[in-house]
Amino acid sequence: MSLHPTLKRAFELKRALKVISGLTNFDPHSVARTVKAADKGGATFVDIAADADLVRLAKKLTNLPICVSAVEAEKFLPAVAAGADLIEIGNFDAFYAQGRRFEAEEVMQLTQKTRSLFPDITLSVTVPHILALDEQVQLAEELVKLGADIIQTEGGSSSKPVHPGTLGLIEKAAPTLAAAYEISRAVSVPVLCASGISNVTAPMAIAVGAAGVGVGSAINRLDSEIAAIAAVRSLVEALATVSLNPVRA
Repeated sequence: MSLHPTLKRAFELKRALKVISGLTNFDPHSVARTVKAADKGGATFVDIAADADLVRLAKKLTNLPICVSAVEAEKFLPAVAAGADLIEIGNFDAFYAQGRRFEAEEVMQLTQKTRSLFPDITLSVTVPHILALDEQVQLAEELVKLGADIIQTEGGSSSKPVHPGTLGLIEKAAPTLAAAYEISRAVSVPVLCASGISNVTAPMAIAVGAAGVGVGSAINRLDSEIAAIAAVRSLVEALATVSLNPVRA
């Protein structure tokens, strides 16, 4: 499976920025604000809930590639029919607070089912951060064998920052950065580091081996479109400062 040309180039440059409106966010006004901020701020692509109406809305607002996210394979069908460019299994952060866990076997089954329904579309799969790090790596390797074109890491909801400011932002990102470091050395597909990432830690994600970052709450929780655009631009600028030589153990 080949990547969307825009994404392929951004991943090669290690400058990919995915702006996420939220897997469970079906509010058209909120999604529109996030999509417009991604477009005007210079993001690489947007990630919205797998909903046909939201896809059609997003396509009216931007020419950026549109990713749709869900945790049920069938939910991708109407969204892809409406014009989604790629699909994402996860991010799972929205479900942990509800006590919903995603284990390796379920993620593999979901990936296999999704790939059978969509043999040709670009497929990104999130590796659950509730797994031990070695289990995350093993799962990532299996997901690539099952047809995943992009592996996404997460971890923001499991971190417990104890400091304010910059140190707190680094603490917040630590789990997903650790996963990106380990997984990027085990798989040949691009790794997208998401969940708990900020303009402070986006460059760190690239330095540890990720090909891009995904950012949600740091943008989609902002009430002002101007502030959201500025947040996206700050991430784009942060990624532009990164050396392409990853950190070595």
